[in-house]
Amino acid sequence: MIAYVDSSVLLRVVLGQPDRLPSWGEIELAVTSGVTEVECLRTLDRRCRQGLLAEEEVPERRGLVIRLLERMERVEVAPAILRRAADPFPVALGTLDAIHLATASLWGTARGEMPVMATHDVQLAAAARSLGIVTVG
Repeated sequence: MIAYVDSSVLLRVVLGQPDRLPSWGEIELAVTSGVTEVECLRTLDRRCRQGLLAEEEVPERRGLVIRLLERMERVEVAPAILRRAADPFPVALGTLDAIHLATASLWGTARGEMPVMATHDVQLAAAARSLGIVTVG
């Protein structure tokens, strides 16, 4: 399976949370945005500062984020992605979710094969489905 992986999927793996993506092991090629690293590392820092993650766990979890991202194809946020993310979508989306959806959509269009959208975000999944993108998560 070729899958666009957003930060919600990656974070559940890194944090060892329940209800992780059942098809995680079936992903042959994982694609993600350059913003995913920032989202994940900011989330770890925020959780630590909120007392939800022990400070001594942070370096190990940060390292895991980096190792997992190194195995993915990362798409840097280019002007074309930002233009598409700024366009209207059939479903209300925040900025980062719009960047994820625009990245997945443009990546798939460029390669002639749309990736599956792997996300645990309900709005992002609904928006992806509204564009005809299959979702998991």
